[in-house]
Amino acid sequence: MNLFVFILALLPILWLIVALTLFKWPTFKAAIGSLIISAILAITYWQMPIIDMASALAEGFAMAVWPIIIVIIAAVFTYNLTLRTGAMEIIKQMIASVSSDRRIIVLLIAWCFGGFMEGMAGFGTAIAIPASMLVGLGFKPLFSCLVCLLANGVPTPFGSIGIPTVTLANLVGLENTSLSFMTSLQLSPFVIAAPFLIVMATGKGPKALKGMVPLTLASGLGFIIPQLAVSYFVGAELAVVVGSVCSLLLTILFALKKKPDPQYTMQVQSKEKITLSKAITAWSPFILIFCFLLLTSKLVAPINEALSVFSSQVTIYTGPDPNLVSFSWINTPGVWIFLSAILGGWIQKAKCKDFIQVLIETLQQMKETMITMLCVLACAKIMGYAGMISDISSFVILITGSFYPFFAPWFGALGTFVTGSGTNSGVLFGQVQMEAAQALQANNLWIVALNSLGVAVGKMLSPQSLAIALSSVDSKGQDSKLLSMVLPYGAIMIILMSILAFVGNMIL
Repeated sequence: MNLFVFILALLPILWLIVALTLFKWPTFKAAIGSLIISAILAITYWQMPIIDMASALAEGFAMAVWPIIIVIIAAVFTYNLTLRTGAMEIIKQMIASVSSDRRIIVLLIAWCFGGFMEGMAGFGTAIAIPASMLVGLGFKPLFSCLVCLLANGVPTPFGSIGIPTVTLANLVGLENTSLSFMTSLQLSPFVIAAPFLIVMATGKGPKALKGMVPLTLASGLGFIIPQLAVSYFVGAELAVVVGSVCSLLLTILFALKKKPDPQYTMQVQSKEKITLSKAITAWSPFILIFCFLLLTSKLVAPINEALSVFSSQVTIYTGPDPNLVSFSWINTPGVWIFLSAILGGWIQKAKCKDFIQVLIETLQQMKETMITMLCVLACAKIMGYAGMISDISSFVILITGSFYPFFAPWFGALGTFVTGSGTNSGVLFGQVQMEAAQALQANNLWIVALNSLGVAVGKMLSPQSLAIALSSVDSKGQDSKLLSMVLPYGAIMIILMSILAFVGNMIL
């Protein structure tokens, strides 16, 4: 294995980095370039027959459309519909009216509500919405961006109804629940630490934790313990959704019992009285999503098994050792999210034209993301079947040896930093992690999950995340200043993650 082959195999990923960071191309255009490069290299240098390359591309497209793109569209459609009906304004007001302590308000909005939005919709909504809410309440724009970036990192592997982890599990052939639980386990110390970092950022130092430790600890533990349980018993889809809701309830409970600290008090004006009926109506799409996904999960075996017959297993790749690709036509999150959005919209008295307009606007809004997903999945499949992924992992293992686990999270962080997506990071580097684990005879779950661990840091620092945050608070052009604020947190986290990765691998 020589350096030339390694660089050649890595060329589609290197192109993505160069196109995004140096040329400042949109992600979808860069992804198209990566797909073209991978196809040319597979046919020429790796001697892959054209028909095999085309079928690998087709398998990538199929996996991108169902279930990934359907979930993305459904999740963002649900959020956009709640904006159209005004339900999101009621949800925002409910959260902001709990306390007058700005440390608690920031926790509730950036951490709890931001986590909920990441779990339900993702794709920047969990940064943009909480940041704009904080600015609306009187917080400074760059500060609002900072705390929302800090809050958004650790939930990202389970964003958009668990799509990053579900996609990674399907790609490398691991069980959803097993990989979800291992990822949650690795993230645990960082989930607990995140609320403390947010409170300290709000109060400009450790002094801000005075009188806040029980509440802050409850906010972190209330998030990760349910997340671990749901990951283990249900899977990735509801892990962060349940965790964020439990964290929200616990944080509110502690906030109601806490006496206000005059040093951190701020005035929050209430626009209107929110009745129980209004609250349930506003939250109805999200309540329905939770119920449908829970009732159709493996926890309710009779329903899950009854719906499993509505599925297909096909072989798309025409070359040697093809994967069997499974499609669940009814019991897939995208279907249930769309149904929940329609029922929730009906409860909120949305008109037929609202549904149609919002769907058209959502498709228009997400078209570039859809192209990106199609190209990245197809690129990954071509690289995998051609042997390019194997060559990359062989070289990395040769160089790093038994120290590979220490660097494993950096792959996840790099993929997310470049593409802005935890899903794309898993698709780009998931197979590399899997082959490295097998070569080192390490625990497959531990090594593959480390990719998702690194995703948390990559998402905080990604240029796309910075741009989304700044645009939501009308502060475009301050990317370098915001990066300098969040970079110290990211640097410390990736080092700690690398140590955890190496020590954990030794134990397992």
